[in-house]
Amino acid sequence: MSVQLILLIIFGLAAIWFGWRVFMTSSMVRSALSLLASMVAIGILFLVMEAEFLGVLQIMMMGTEMSIMAIFMMMYMMDPGGLGQMDMYHQKNISIAAGVIVTVLIVGAALAADWGTIATQFPGPHEQNRLLGMEILKRSMMIFETAGVTILTGMIASIAVALSIKNSVEK
Repeated sequence: MSVQLILLIIFGLAAIWFGWRVFMTSSMVRSALSLLASMVAIGILFLVMEAEFLGVLQIMMMGTEMSIMAIFMMMYMMDPGGLGQMDMYHQKNISIAAGVIVTVLIVGAALAADWGTIATQFPGPHEQNRLLGMEILKRSMMIFETAGVTILTGMIASIAVALSIKNSVEK
């Protein structure tokens, strides 16, 4: 077994475990931090597979997103600390059944798919980054720009809605 395979197994299991922990805590903040740990483990999986750009992007993006999410959850939730023992799951039996069915379908599709031959030659990490950058700058640029502006607008709108407006007109 290579070191790369061992790291893939370790961080893959960590991502699954932290993803499971998201739903097993009654605290929104702990849930957000578990989700952050799961996403960081996925980013490390990218790094282990020598997709450095995607790994660093995953870790940076999810770190920022989960921090913002935790702050907004503390602002808007009735019980962000989980002291009221609220459940983080709803319709538990249906959710478990749906999860098992979807997992079986995905594993079945992965096993039944013809993955073709394993690539014997592929560009190095620097060339992969260059090719990804060229792809983003060509046909995908408008999608990324639109998504960024939409997310920024949503953040500004939610903060504006959360602010209390004091109507103090001096007479």
